[in-house]
Amino acid sequence: MSGEGQSMDGSWRLFRGDGERRGLPLPPPPPWRRFGGTGQSGGDGRSGAAERSPYLIERRHADIVNAALHLRRPLLVTGHPGTGKSSLARAVAYELDLGDVLRWPVNSRSTVQDALYRYDAIGRLREATLSRDRNVPEPPIGDFVRLGPLGTALTAPGRPRVLLVDELDKGDVDLPNDLLTVFEEGEFEVPELARLPEDQHAVEVLTARADERTTVLRGQVRCREFPIVVITSNGERDFPPAFLRRCVRLELPDPDEERLRAIVSAHLGAGSLLAVDDLLQAFLHRRAPGELATDQLLNAVFLRAGGVDLDAEGLLDAVLHRLGGAI
Repeated sequence: MSGEGQSMDGSWRLFRGDGERRGLPLPPPPPWRRFGGTGQSGGDGRSGAAERSPYLIERRHADIVNAALHLRRPLLVTGHPGTGKSSLARAVAYELDLGDVLRWPVNSRSTVQDALYRYDAIGRLREATLSRDRNVPEPPIGDFVRLGPLGTALTAPGRPRVLLVDELDKGDVDLPNDLLTVFEEGEFEVPELARLPEDQHAVEVLTARADERTTVLRGQVRCREFPIVVITSNGERDFPPAFLRRCVRLELPDPDEERLRAIVSAHLGAGSLLAVDDLLQAFLHRRAPGELATDQLLNAVFLRAGGVDLDAEGLLDAVLHRLGGAI
């Protein structure tokens, strides 16, 4: 792929900051930054080439994943940023042919309610008023209930879905305990639907996937197949013992030099290893636990293969910048 990233005039500098308009075509992006596949929205936001990217994992770690699959228990994956925690969920979904990953990115404001469902009461009231003014039937209540990623994962009609709970340690301290009931029972109630009369016991609601609906009976969502749940954590805080007891734990280590070479070859081809030694040594020299991520090395190798001069002042430092500490 050498020269693939060069512009038409032979220079890798597409932007020069001189105010002159050139209209140069952008080079192809790295394989892991290509989007626009056939996957539907509402999943993990990555499809097509991104899902087919190779994922390398040691057999002992793959065995832990298999244990979680057999036990139907959530897999709690910990490790430094860039060790492949989130990508593991996509790898499992791809290899087992389970469709797009449903992703729940956790932040300090996240609640279990958000992950289960949302009811747009204001929207329903507005539409009811408009319908009366126009003398037309009101939209069904199901149009205003949308299941979240966890709720959608629990409604899989056949084979289980893969749910990625990303960076759980960023959530509220009580969030892991709030998840326990759902993980143990595999069901939850939508009170707004449970209160409906008997003649409305079956309601079609929206899911986290675009243009997909599912039927909820008497306000109860019950799973037939417990989803494959992959929970990631950067180890920023401890979780309650009751939560940890219900999870299978996997610690992903920082890859060594041999595995880094294998990762580069898998993503960018064996030919990319021909001129990678200095970059690899620079990466290993700068890396301390949690300081650099593997995708930073991939970025550097991709730029080198595309004709970018990484010896340019400050460029290598910008690509292999530290992930922790003050900027």
